[in-house]
Amino acid sequence: MQIRVATPQDWPRIYPFWARIVAAGETYAYPLGLSLDEARSLWMEQPPGLTVVAVDGDEIVGSAKMGPNRPGRGAHVATGSFMVDPDRQGRGVGRALGEYVVDWARRNGYHSIQFNAVVEANTAAVHLWQELGFEIVGTVPEAFDHRSKGRVGLHVMVKKL
Repeated sequence: MQIRVATPQDWPRIYPFWARIVAAGETYAYPLGLSLDEARSLWMEQPPGLTVVAVDGDEIVGSAKMGPNRPGRGAHVATGSFMVDPDRQGRGVGRALGEYVVDWARRNGYHSIQFNAVVEANTAAVHLWQELGFEIVGTVPEAFDHRSKGRVGLHVMVKKL
């Protein structure tokens, strides 16, 4: 598997699993039913941010986006978001993307990384981020309307670099 910078031509290959993950209603609060063009700006970052893809052979198996968590006086803290094609889960794609984002943030001089909204019911992601050194610093109760579990908390997770 290789991780490389996403190109505009990659978006139509990312979008099918992006839309599938959003529609599942378990991990992201993006609006439902967005078209290819409507969703593009939510995932394909502009500088100083970056979007990457994980590629296995000719197939895009996952993607991550990263950049400053906030502009101005908050720009020393990075953030990231991750999506792995549901048909490719369990193969280390999420871990590889997570490690890439941590390395990217460190190389680019960020002080820390903050994930603003990790769904507490997404135990695989919470476990992975903890393995990569992230701490839960707070949980907003009932902030995410999970499709099958109802209202669950959103963790704020941080890793100092």
